[in-house]
Amino acid sequence: MNTPLAVLIMIVAAFSLYLSRQRTQENGFFHGRSAEGDAPGLITLIFSQVTTWIFARSLLNAAILGFYYGIWGTLAYAAYYLSFFTGALIIDHLRFRQGHTSIQAFLHERFGHWGTRCYNLVIGVRLVSEVFANLLVIGILFGVAGSQAYTLAVLAVSLVTLIYSMLGGLHASLRTDLFQMLVFLAVLGLLLIFAVAGGHFSIALLDFKPFAISDPGPILLLVALLQVWSYPMHDPVMMDRGFLADRRTTWRSFIHAGWISTLCILAFGSLGVIAGAGAFSGEDMNQALTRLLGEWPMLLFSATLVISAMSTLDSTLSSSAKLVVMDMKLVPARVNNGRIAMVLFMLLGLALVFWGNKDLFSAVAVSGTASMYLAPVIFFSLWGNQRDIPLWSYLGSFVVALGGAVLYFTESSGYSALLGEAHKYTKLLWISLAVLVIGCLMFQIGSLSARRPRPANSRMQVQP
Repeated sequence: MNTPLAVLIMIVAAFSLYLSRQRTQENGFFHGRSAEGDAPGLITLIFSQVTTWIFARSLLNAAILGFYYGIWGTLAYAAYYLSFFTGALIIDHLRFRQGHTSIQAFLHERFGHWGTRCYNLVIGVRLVSEVFANLLVIGILFGVAGSQAYTLAVLAVSLVTLIYSMLGGLHASLRTDLFQMLVFLAVLGLLLIFAVAGGHFSIALLDFKPFAISDPGPILLLVALLQVWSYPMHDPVMMDRGFLADRRTTWRSFIHAGWISTLCILAFGSLGVIAGAGAFSGEDMNQALTRLLGEWPMLLFSATLVISAMSTLDSTLSSSAKLVVMDMKLVPARVNNGRIAMVLFMLLGLALVFWGNKDLFSAVAVSGTASMYLAPVIFFSLWGNQRDIPLWSYLGSFVVALGGAVLYFTESSGYSALLGEAHKYTKLLWISLAVLVIGCLMFQIGSLSARRPRPANSRMQVQP
């Protein structure tokens, strides 16, 4: 086992446990309030937003995309962080202009029970997948899948994170996010200093993969620009933090989190670009970075992934508890029921980790496509404030997006070849564009049909 990395995990875990104060009141556990009933401040919200969205899978994906597709791959992944700006607009309209207390309340008002059922299904799957994906990265850092080191690392991190999350819920998550973000920034800063001191940053990195619109990097950038309109609304961790503070604090937290997280993703992803530009034939990203930077900088590289994984896990668990208890109202609104929900979501994530993860990791990547059923909801029902959209338009958009997500999964995993031999990101662009256009057409047709005047009663009256 990687002993220095294990020691770092224990230190971060110990401080996180120390910062987690037990909460027995629903206001603190589910809504992040202090014992005095105060909402979280601006800095806490900003850092919590950033560290919960710069999760281990995101950092690793940004670096891997940089390794294979150069700066354009990293820019493509960073483009997803424009979601903070669209997310700010979504929260401002939904909460402060229309007065809704949750996404579910808005969808129920517009589309009834089916509105919330479809949404809860999508975000429930996303929450389980986030637990799975972050634990998977932890395991990979310590050993090959199935090894003793892999298993112990996954179980240890899941247990520690579950314990301090169960103690304080969302309030504990906010407090530990602040601490973990400060540690993350310090470690990332040291890692970048090593890279700069070694002379690895240069303008030549931009030429490592020249820009060509048909290449996977620029194609994925176009995909991101299509998906960022709906992506934030299907992320319960981001949306939950939009209902904690006053309007000005909430707006500023989203805007500042947007540019800070984008810079962090670009900085970390640039390490993948460095590895790709300097890799020998047959070397993977980790091998190239270890040769270029050395062993200790690679320890820092792994440390950033561990810290971000722990931060995302506690936030995911607190959102899972809120989803089951407060939003879906499956059980009475009690703290212990929230803790039970946390245990269940953690067990589901662990089951996926040990089930066999090759295809499951690919499945996680389709959530952005599934979320696109919400794009017309945002355009027409939220920002357009159209209240006459029929249920069939909503359900049609949901079915099309879900079908698109399944199609991308089967195409990218090699189970089908219905879209030919194009690169998987080209296929994703076609699918995303089709889902967006068809969904918006369904809402437009639904809106026009709802406004069409009904024919007057043409039956002739019988004269007396």
